[in-house]
Amino acid sequence: MAITELKAYELADLFSTLGDASRVRIISALLGREMSVGRLAASLNMSDSAVSHQLRGLRQMRLIRGRRDGRQVFYRLADHHVEQLFRMGLQHVRKG
Repeated sequence: MAITELKAYELADLFSTLGDASRVRIISALLGREMSVGRLAASLNMSDSAVSHQLRGLRQMRLIRGRRDGRQVFYRLADHHVEQLFRMGLQHVRKG
């Protein structure tokens, strides 16, 4: 299957985004639930600012979505494809 140069760059950007352990841990924490920045930070033993920084990259790649409730924003995975991609990657590294 051949893809266009543009799609190749977009796919490379996606894999680059997933090439950060903190981002992968955030995706893992969001499997099947939504969480606030503070809750994510506490569960991952990271600072709020570090989590916010990583969330920004994940949002830009459309891997997560935010829902505002008053002053807080709650994040969740953008769709089931993100979960599938995560689970397939995890399955691949576990079999290695």
